[in-house]
Amino acid sequence: QVQLVESGGGLVQAGGSLRLSCAASGRSFSRYAMGWFRQAPGKEREFVAGISWSGGTAYADSVKGRFAISRDNAKNTVYLQMNSLKPEDTAVYYCAQAVGSSWGRSPVNYNYWGPGTQVTVSS
Repeated sequence: QVQLVESGGGLVQAGGSLRLSCAASGRSFSRYAMGWFRQAPGKEREFVAGISWSGGTAYADSVKGRFAISRDNAKNTVYLQMNSLKPEDTAVYYCAQAVGSSWGRSPVNYNYWGPGTQVTVSS
């Protein structure tokens, strides 16, 4: 059974930065793509960033140039560095492990999820 645990969320002022971490356990981490999603109140869960097993990355247009996803296979951990945060980035952020080695933009491409971590950006 795969377990994912996010950390690093919190309250930050607009323009600030946060770094989210997601520690994974349970199966060979390096073989699978990872993704970050977010969900704001009253909205659907949306793709934020994805990273393939080989390190290829992709981002939602809304965060491109501000967020960076990375992974450390030796530590079974994926990160999301968030800079120039905006109030509209406020959401619960979820880490997810993909079904295979490539990331996808839809939640259906992921079969394991963390419990989420709250990010709140004040104006």
